[in-house]
Amino acid sequence: MRDELQAVFGGTAGPDGIWSAPGRVNLIGEHTDYNGGLALPFAIDRRTSVAVRLRDDDRIRVATDFVDRGVVPGVIESTLETAHASTGWSRYVLGAAHVLRRELGVPGRGFEALVSSTVPVGVGVSSSAALESATIVALDELWGLGLDRREMVRLGQLVENEVVGAPTGTLDQSAVLLAQRDHAVLLDFRDGTAEQVPLGFEAAGLEILVIDSLVRHDHATGGYGERRRECEEAARIAGVPTLREIAVDDIERWAGRMPAHVHRRLKHIVTDTDRARRVADLVRAGRPREIGPVLTEGHASQRDDFEDSVPAIDAAVDAAVAAGALGARLTGGGFGGAAIALVDRAETARIATSTADAVEAAGHARPIVFTVHPSDGARRDA
Repeated sequence: MRDELQAVFGGTAGPDGIWSAPGRVNLIGEHTDYNGGLALPFAIDRRTSVAVRLRDDDRIRVATDFVDRGVVPGVIESTLETAHASTGWSRYVLGAAHVLRRELGVPGRGFEALVSSTVPVGVGVSSSAALESATIVALDELWGLGLDRREMVRLGQLVENEVVGAPTGTLDQSAVLLAQRDHAVLLDFRDGTAEQVPLGFEAAGLEILVIDSLVRHDHATGGYGERRRECEEAARIAGVPTLREIAVDDIERWAGRMPAHVHRRLKHIVTDTDRARRVADLVRAGRPREIGPVLTEGHASQRDDFEDSVPAIDAAVDAAVAAGALGARLTGGGFGGAAIALVDRAETARIATSTADAVEAAGHARPIVFTVHPSDGARRDA
């Protein structure tokens, strides 16, 4: 990216460094982050890279060679003072600069940033968290901030909530910033802990397929915010600070004491936290093949109780399981995006093709299917 940065922005100097951050797959535990629950995500081997060159003034210039969902190459100009007013894809870069300056009280320096990515957008694998996190780790070093990773998680969430306007929790940033190769991160959003959990997929001959439905979502304008408000209503009626405080055995106690759809949201959150705990226990015990049914159970909960799936995703889950996947489920915030399937490595190609064929035969767009592997979190690459 060194030559490319000079070609886009001019000058004779290359970047001061190149940093990257991965996308993520959430193995289990969906919408639990803002409900104080548990989740078990892992970083994937698709990354967003940011080559950055500092300036001697307050100007910020950003560009990308990544073309997706209407993103086209071209230089976007701003300043440190106006970065908060950014729109489109650049708000994840400019918003990161704005939040760092405001929260930490630092002047910062202007910069030029060239973005390149292999993380697909709108699929549910956290392309936004990858971009803002790569930018944060870059500016942390270039501005001499000395941030720890947990503080970066908090700042990344502020970019999403305040600059982008997406009412997300911290699951995505935690996975992207804290992950280690061959591990998932067991996140406890009530206690604020993050435990590295070895997955053992490679030793067990397992792969994770991502099945991109091509149905796109937007957390800033979609149903994500509505589901969050419904969860808050459930907690208010139950008289608890978050739905984490409700035990699985107490779910039915609240039936009839709140609107039926609100009770279904409560049921999903409580049971998905339990599923995250069960999956973590199984992989810790060296039994990763046994998590498949728990994943499929989680999808039924999202489809029926949280109601954030879509027909193309449901068709993909059904098709993958019918083709021999050990389990499958919607991953990410829902309302589109992707499903994941746990499969035997020797069966990966066959299950991928069979699933795509079946989804297409059911009248949906033919999904894009690819494998992902648990990988390292955000880092400096050069």
